[in-house]
Amino acid sequence: MSDHALVLDDVTVRRGSARLVDRLTWRVPTGSHWAVLGPNGAGKSTALKLAGGWWYPTTGTVDILGRRLGRVELLKLRRCIGWVDPRQRLGDHTVSDLVLSGVAGSNGLLPRWTPSAEELGRLAQLLELTGMAGRAERRWMELSQGERARTLIARALITEPELLLLDEPTTGLDLPGRELLLRVIDELRAERPDLTTVLVTHHVEEIAASTSDVLLMKDARILAAGPVGETLTSENLSELYDLPVSLETVSGRWFALCI
Repeated sequence: MSDHALVLDDVTVRRGSARLVDRLTWRVPTGSHWAVLGPNGAGKSTALKLAGGWWYPTTGTVDILGRRLGRVELLKLRRCIGWVDPRQRLGDHTVSDLVLSGVAGSNGLLPRWTPSAEELGRLAQLLELTGMAGRAERRWMELSQGERARTLIARALITEPELLLLDEPTTGLDLPGRELLLRVIDELRAERPDLTTVLVTHHVEEIAASTSDVLLMKDARILAAGPVGETLTSENLSELYDLPVSLETVSGRWFALCI
């Protein structure tokens, strides 16, 4: 296993005349838990797409789980990466079928395919972990936004990935839904200390307590990166958002206020 789950070295992504990320150098140690924070258009989603092997850099190199992007079979690599995007819409199948569909990356169970006993065991564990065990037979269209987000996390984990990428997983959730989802993320990180996670968000309040490091992005570049206790500061947030920000910590969580 590589010491680093992700290594992006001097990466630039151009689309026409626009630079979506500009000379990005970012190292994510194996087993670390990152939050990527910044305003709209900062380059957060582009960085995540590079980390998932969905986009290629215009210049620079991207190593994912010890394999160089552009020199690796992507289908094999992506089986080692879990991807959670709450904007994803799945077919109207049951929660159990949708989670199991992550084995094949399909939108529902494949015809003439029977999950193994091991896969069924993982399904039961993941439904319990995400608080969806009591909703296993509910269909996608019957789920709340928070239940869909937790289903997507379970689905992303069914292949036992080494890297989990979460693109604004609390989008559209109310306060109870957000807090439940962040608690699931904390519990997941405790149960899988070998798993590396990266969570993209716009809001300090959506950073889970188990986060080890933070990457602050502004204008397609890195403003600051490193351990959360050193990097997530009032000074850095004020520079990130171009306004005075006060940062408070409550029960291991962070809350930002404009002053």
